[in-house]
Amino acid sequence: MRERTRLATQTEAVQRIERELADSRELVELAEADGDTAMAAEATASLRNVAAEAARRETESLLSGEADGRDCYIEINAGAGGTEAQDWAEMLMRMYTRWAEGHGYKVEVMEISEGVQAGIKSATLRISGDSAYGWLKTEAGVHRLVRNSPFDAAARRQTSFASVWVYPVVDETFAIAINESDLTVDTFRASGAGGQHVNKTESAIRITHVPTGIVVACQTDRSQHRNRATAMEMLRARLYEQELQKREAAASATEAAKTDIGWGHQIRSYVLSPYQLVKDLRTNVEKGNPQAVLDGDLDDFMAASLAARVGATRSEASAMAQ
Repeated sequence: MRERTRLATQTEAVQRIERELADSRELVELAEADGDTAMAAEATASLRNVAAEAARRETESLLSGEADGRDCYIEINAGAGGTEAQDWAEMLMRMYTRWAEGHGYKVEVMEISEGVQAGIKSATLRISGDSAYGWLKTEAGVHRLVRNSPFDAAARRQTSFASVWVYPVVDETFAIAINESDLTVDTFRASGAGGQHVNKTESAIRITHVPTGIVVACQTDRSQHRNRATAMEMLRARLYEQELQKREAAASATEAAKTDIGWGHQIRSYVLSPYQLVKDLRTNVEKGNPQAVLDGDLDDFMAASLAARVGATRSEASAMAQ
């Protein structure tokens, strides 16, 4: 039913574009015949709207991966740098939350580790909505911030790093075998607000998959059993994403970027001082309004990265065929 709804929505969108294009053409012809400038302006505006809608649908057509239509988890980790990096990690969490809410997606905090003075050490969000993984998978990598530090009395310029990893939510339709003997399960007290019961009992769960070193945690529920079930779902998602990356040609560069959260590994730079600029180092897309980007204006970056990934995949497939 999910696939049927997705295909029906895409088909209806194309049909609507075709109808609006035909209507706009007729309006242009009438305006030219009557010499009506107002009607010509209306036709021009209509054509621009059709072109914008067609461009958006063209970008959506790039979401062709087998898991692109699914919900996703997004994991954010502060890099080295203490409070600066932890504050940057929290800014990223807010940025993705604003982007998701702006697209009508549901955001749920699965796990969060608060910073000592400010910000967060790490957090895991679940983003639920059509093609959430397809869009957000382009954000995986290291993000670099340059700004005058609000935590420095002299307001000196500082550089901070945080990593973002994205993996799809999977269900029973994806066969993923997990041996209980490969797991190490730890319980701990949930951090942050959540009521007396949450903070006084060890209801939070952390699961380590020993063969891969993957660690997942969940503290959203007061029930340890429900947190464990959610954590196992997250682990299956991580294992599936790991296998998916092995089979996707574009994933090799992503894996290489996971070696360190620091210099030389970032995918995007956010410069707030001495000038204002956000630049994606993979596609060279730039925006001169960092505040808008930090408020969730990420669509241009995502579209360019999707196009680059699809282009790389087609080039490698062509090379293999030759």
